[in-house]
Amino acid sequence: MEQLGCVVMAAGNARRFGSNKLAAELEGRSLIRRALEAVPRELFGQVAVVSQYPEVWELAWRFGFRAVENPHPEYGISHTIALGLAGLLDCGAVCFLVSDQPLLRRESVEALVRRWQARPETIAALGHGGVRGNPCIFPARFFPELLELREDQGGNTVIRRHEACLTLVEVPAEELQDVDTPEALEALGTGKPAAPEDGT
Repeated sequence: MEQLGCVVMAAGNARRFGSNKLAAELEGRSLIRRALEAVPRELFGQVAVVSQYPEVWELAWRFGFRAVENPHPEYGISHTIALGLAGLLDCGAVCFLVSDQPLLRRESVEALVRRWQARPETIAALGHGGVRGNPCIFPARFFPELLELREDQGGNTVIRRHEACLTLVEVPAEELQDVDTPEALEALGTGKPAAPEDGT
């Protein structure tokens, strides 16, 4: 089995949140700590945490992960993806894990890795009801396309070109819910759904 790497994407400016949302807490644990705790380290040959925040780098080091600086988060998610891939060496596939899904469970990431290991030629992702979510695992043959992404293009752009290569691991919907506003985080804490946003 080729070495599997993991990129934790923690570089965004979180403009809609109004502050560094990764430092925001749910039940006494910050979002970034929850994201790092969801990484089953023993299943990954390497883990890189891409961030603009020194406090995130420090926490990454304490977890035994590689800290990768993103000095230009304004370049968009594509830049974070490129930095993450550059921060890993000789990986046959990479799992991209976002850092604003506070209810994501380590066991679900383990199940995702096991599914990919059974079918390493595919793109594997968590999903609910047939709808894809994050994290996602991309085999190395997709790295060139990931590196061609620009600005706020993410892995979705690549997946849409290769839908037949996608396999999903079913998890509860709440694990896939990301947090973009303080209200959304508060709703997770109370167990109530967040109010719908305008234009959605």
